Amino acid sequence: MNAVLKELSELLENGVFEPSLKATTKEGVLAEIADLLVANGKIPATGRDAVYQALTEREAKMSTGMQYGVAIPHARTDIVDGLVTIVALAPQGVVFGSLDGAVSNIFVGTLSPPDDANSHIRFLAEVSRQLSSRKTREKLLEAKTKSELVDIVCGTGA
Repeated sequence: MNAVLKELSELLENGVFEPSLKATTKEGVLAEIADLLVANGKIPATGRDAVYQALTEREAKMSTGMQYGVAIPHARTDIVDGLVTIVALAPQGVVFGSLDGAVSNIFVGTLSPPDDANSHIRFLAEVSRQLSSRKTREKLLEAKTKSELVDIVCGTGA
């Protein structure tokens, strides 16, 4: 595994994985992401509203709904000290303002501190590259565990 994939693997392994989001709206997905980050100890409960606000403000600038069912909600916030990641699946699909007009069902979110643009951009670029593969996206939607997720996204399971 090359250095970039090793770093991505570690970030995903230390992140949050939710194989079945309950939300049915864009705002609901962003709220559920914030709630999951709190529930998994990645952000303090006192930071939940600030994280939700940061994600919604970023979405207001331009949707992070990409194409092929992928959305990459992200924000920079002083609530976190380092890169925080979450991968969440919504098999039912959620209207997220994607570039191709399709619903999104793979959400790869990240938060990073305001002074760490480099890690933030590298993570977004690598995730986008990995999820450009239709086969990877199809397999990811079948993932049930964090271990499966990491194997699929980082190439050992795709």
